Amino acid sequence: MEEFVDDNTILIQRTVRSGQNISYNGNIVVLGDVNPGAEIVAAGNIIVMGVLRGVVHAGASGDDDCIVIGFRLHPTQLRIANHITRAPDGEEDLSQWPEVARIKDGVVTIELYQTGNHRQGKAT
Repeated sequence: MEEFVDDNTILIQRTVRSGQNISYNGNIVVLGDVNPGAEIVAAGNIIVMGVLRGVVHAGASGDDDCIVIGFRLHPTQLRIANHITRAPDGEEDLSQWPEVARIKDGVVTIELYQTGNHRQGKAT
């Protein structure tokens, strides 16, 4: 995950609760959950090491290359740059693995997060 964070990154070491808003002109890493009613806005990437159920907006300055990673992605609303999506109604998040949301072919795509070794076809 080092490729998604840099010196312009803040670390939030708690659950972000309903009614709380966090905005930052860089990357945001949350070591906890993001509850429904909470909002996180970053000019860069957003990484949630917990369950993401609130609103997140990565690439708020318009960067389509930004991503959102969550241990479980079930956001109320997920935005990357000017692209907006939300979790489908009635579906439960069954993934037991971290997921990544990114822009592919102009739409928000959510897939399992794979380490660099997996992407290159190497076993870890």
